[in-house]
Amino acid sequence: MNLIRPRRGRVIAGVCAAVANRFGISITLVRVLTVLSFLLPGPQIIAYIILWILIPSAKY
Repeated sequence: MNLIRPRRGRVIAGVCAAVANRFGISITLVRVLTVLSFLLPGPQIIAYIILWILIPSAKY
């Protein structure tokens, strides 16, 4: 599967849904891990925004 942000199932930008679909894991697990990582110091939010820009959105 390709890394594409789906039109359906998005919460904010669809980055977590794209990562979960690509690796075949639970979207909820990816979302929880993302939120937990935002609580730690580091560039996680910048990485999320970069992925939001770089991962193409589904056309359908």
